[in-house]
Amino acid sequence: MKTAIVILNWNGKKLLEQFLPSVVNFSENEAEVYVADNASTDDSIQYIQTYYPSVKIVKNTTNGGYAKGYNDALNFIDADIYCLLNSDIEVTQNWLTPILEVFKNDKNTAIIQPKLLDFKDKNKFEYAGAGGGFIDLFGYPYCRGRVFNNLETDTGQFNDTTSIFWASGACMFIRSKVYHNLDGFDEDYFAHQEEIDLCWRAQNEGYQIKYVGLSTVYHVGGATLQESNPHKTFLNFRNSLLNVVKNVPKQWFLFVVFSRLVLDGIAGLKFLLELRPIHTLAILKAHLSFYANFFKFLGKRRTLQKKSNYNLHTSIVWQYFGLGRKKFKDLH
Repeated sequence: MKTAIVILNWNGKKLLEQFLPSVVNFSENEAEVYVADNASTDDSIQYIQTYYPSVKIVKNTTNGGYAKGYNDALNFIDADIYCLLNSDIEVTQNWLTPILEVFKNDKNTAIIQPKLLDFKDKNKFEYAGAGGGFIDLFGYPYCRGRVFNNLETDTGQFNDTTSIFWASGACMFIRSKVYHNLDGFDEDYFAHQEEIDLCWRAQNEGYQIKYVGLSTVYHVGGATLQESNPHKTFLNFRNSLLNVVKNVPKQWFLFVVFSRLVLDGIAGLKFLLELRPIHTLAILKAHLSFYANFFKFLGKRRTLQKKSNYNLHTSIVWQYFGLGRKKFKDLH
């Protein structure tokens, strides 16, 4: 299978200097490396051309964020498998082999995520994807190895290959035919949780999403948009609500939407009590944007709801805050 590793870049020369070497060194002979540049104004392109002439460059004309950036670039990349890789990830030796083996042996597997560990503390799982993602009853995402902000130590408990609900966009492998048949990422998300929507839609079409724990990468996380940034809070809350409107089946739709609005209000109050009013304001803005986009996404929903993969789970909010269950193995 022809594999392309595609790193999305926007003014990220420092990250490329730090992390591109591992990608080039540990992907040789197994994949071609591309940088999809989102109209950078620094000297990222010159750096790549000077020091890594084997890396191919796709120049996007605008900075359309994660979703549009990849949609634009992947139209110009010929491969059977795309690896969408954040610029702040260090890969490891033989990281590609176990993943490509699963693709070869299971034709129905469309998307794969490796184990994501924290670059700053390599014994810990990383927030963005950890050991593979899931969705709770109300559309809140969580991971094996990460429930809300609680990060587990990696002791080999997730060294398996298993089905998951969503794969992290920090390092996501996807069959090119599936990506294009699904029309790629939804560009209205701009960034954050568009990978959950893509995985949800892939499952609705009968494809499998898998996690392969024998492949490991280390993710800095927050290198582009830090956790403390209120714009990240805005995107996460708004896009999670848009996922609900777009993908939750009709028998649960009104219940889940109403419950989410209430729970988000409680989250806003929590931020206020923690003296972080800027994040409360970000949630308010997220809801206003959600209302503004509601009917647009309702229209998208009508084109998608021929079938919906939505396995009913308990509330992760109740399990974490109500019952104090903070590890994946303790969840029911």
